[in-house]
Amino acid sequence: RGLGGILTDVGIDNQMVCEKKDIVSVAGKRYLVEEALTADFAFINAHIADEFGNLTYNKTARNMNPLMAMAARRTFAEAERIVTIGEISEEMIVTPGVFVEGVVRSEGVKWKWAWE
Repeated sequence: RGLGGILTDVGIDNQMVCEKKDIVSVAGKRYLVEEALTADFAFINAHIADEFGNLTYNKTARNMNPLMAMAARRTFAEAERIVTIGEISEEMIVTPGVFVEGVVRSEGVKWKWAWE
């Protein structure tokens, strides 16, 4: 999933770096290949999930959880509510179930602000 990495010229003059990285030339300029980091697992929190794994989120959970679900090799979600397939409107689904391997019901999260 996703991009395989990036090309960078940072460190191209460092012999120790060059020994461990692939080097490619593009338009006559040399670049190091920095491979993408891939997570084996993502554990995410959702507001509502259906039995297929389609997920909706509350507030800022919508920011990074969908990206983590798509980036990881295997994704598991905990949700406050689990409903049957079709109960979530297609327009409300943020993360499609194809990215989610399993869903469990959450007992609720008791959290505090960092400054509390």
